[in-house]
Amino acid sequence: MKPTLMKRNSFWLALSLVLMVVSALVASAVQTVGYTVTVKNMSWETASGESMSALLFKPNGVSADQKAPAIVVSHGWWNNKEMQDANYVELARRGYVVLSIDMYGHGDSDYLTSDITLGGTGMYDGVKLLAALPYVDTSKIGVSGHSNGARAANFSVALDNAADKPLIAGVFLVDNDPVYTDAANDNAYFDLYGTRDTGLVADQYDEFFFRSYSAEGAVLTPPREYIGTPNAQSFLHYGADPKDISDVREASTMYTDGDGGAIRVVYTPAQTHPWGTISKGTVADQLEFWDKAFGAPTAIDSGSQIWQVKELFTAIGLIGFAIFLLAFARALLTTRAFAGLKLESPRPIAANTRAGLGWFWGAMIVSALVSGISYVALSNTPWVQGIAFNFLPTIFTQGAVFFIALWAAINGLAAIVIMVVSYLLFGRKNGLNLREQGLLPGWRKVGLAAALAVVTVAAAYGIVFFLSWMLNTDFRFWVIAVKDFGADKLWIALLYVPFFLVYFVANSVAINVFNRFTLRGKEWLNTAVLALVNAVAAIVLVVAQYVTFFVSGETIPGFGGIFSIWLFPVIVILMATAVLSRKLYRITGNPYIGGFISALVVTLIAVTNTLTVIY
Repeated sequence: MKPTLMKRNSFWLALSLVLMVVSALVASAVQTVGYTVTVKNMSWETASGESMSALLFKPNGVSADQKAPAIVVSHGWWNNKEMQDANYVELARRGYVVLSIDMYGHGDSDYLTSDITLGGTGMYDGVKLLAALPYVDTSKIGVSGHSNGARAANFSVALDNAADKPLIAGVFLVDNDPVYTDAANDNAYFDLYGTRDTGLVADQYDEFFFRSYSAEGAVLTPPREYIGTPNAQSFLHYGADPKDISDVREASTMYTDGDGGAIRVVYTPAQTHPWGTISKGTVADQLEFWDKAFGAPTAIDSGSQIWQVKELFTAIGLIGFAIFLLAFARALLTTRAFAGLKLESPRPIAANTRAGLGWFWGAMIVSALVSGISYVALSNTPWVQGIAFNFLPTIFTQGAVFFIALWAAINGLAAIVIMVVSYLLFGRKNGLNLREQGLLPGWRKVGLAAALAVVTVAAAYGIVFFLSWMLNTDFRFWVIAVKDFGADKLWIALLYVPFFLVYFVANSVAINVFNRFTLRGKEWLNTAVLALVNAVAAIVLVVAQYVTFFVSGETIPGFGGIFSIWLFPVIVILMATAVLSRKLYRITGNPYIGGFISALVVTLIAVTNTLTVIY
């Protein structure tokens, strides 16, 4: 490595460390509200006989003599407890005791069994824990969740209704339907929530919920028309049969059942399902509801929110993590163990011939088409759906990860086919030397590349673990997160890493060996184009999905909303890994290093931020 490059790399390595440390410090300061809230990372065996993980937020000054209202908050399907950071930061800031749980099967809680109703997916076990704490006002315990977390709240209310001593006094559902009818009574309309204050956020562009259906199962109304439906009106009228309702109640209005009675309110923001976890408006609605229901111990306007600062700095930490992967890998090349991977002289870049550029752009188009078509095809394949949604008992206990990993492997194999065809029909005749370009470096250098990748990823995650242990923070932005994990996740990762290796190694070879052209004489332009092409199919599918949804009120027929949501982090990852592999190739001439690092990191991100189901 040239002295100037070494000097620059030292700067980037130092910068990455600064970004990660500052990220953790600021995020910690925000979620502790300037260290006026104690945060405990908890794990305990619940009354359901399962181990549950949660973050407990206890404001200073709360005690057995000065009890505070308490709220259990929960993430949605395929997520973890940190996804509720906007809510737990703002609620704790206002003096509530908050318990943010990993539902069973998620995060650090025990795996979910085939009995998916277990204890309300764990939320009611969280309620029982809060009720046992001496500083909690047991007359003011609430539950709130997003998506499947709201479903868990519904489960918990049902369990609470059957309890000798009900514990739940308030419910706030985000992006999942309330329970409208009684399955045990011929599906008659009823009020599950009784005397509990109950609020609902029903997004106008929710991909999954808030539709009304005909007797034959056809959609009658889209989510944006929810407030006028019989279901919504029954909820706002405390379970009354819609045929008996004479007035139409509106969104964003708090209704009470008589003087001082239970609250009912529905908010209908013009946003999508996943945006509900990062929406200032939804957080404000939640804060207003709980203030009305329980009374906030510390009065702060609902529009005054600081969680965005945490989100900004955990995103900065995510950037620092990515920079560290590159800079640390480069630094290892200066050590005796990995010096053999350094490039003595730059690999030649293919000349810009008309035929060469034709093959370049042709390969890009074919790759993008294969990526998009295969994704949609897999989303409509019954056996793939069965594994993806954990309907079928297989060794792939993380169905969502299996779906993405299978798609990745298919695209990796397609890339190999495209490269073979390109080489046989064009590259071989035009001077492409595979050994010279690093495709055939010898087994020793392939092994060294694997070892360097393992050391790099271990070092990066070592920082993640240390900062998590010290400050209870991780690196994340919205739907993408790098966090600590239990040893069990490493064993799970072994199931999926071969799939990701096929893709990321093939992708790195394609980017660096077959598709390096001097586009307008600029290396960065070639890199940018390849990074964009990596993600273009995912981008097109997402754009098509939401343009269709916003215009028609429904998602694309045959392309379920969850499949476009799963693409959100994929877009970022595919672009970032393209840049990583290119920069490592420039100084090593070895396309395997970037592929190995990308495969390991993506696998760990995937298996630590999803649902695990066992049978």
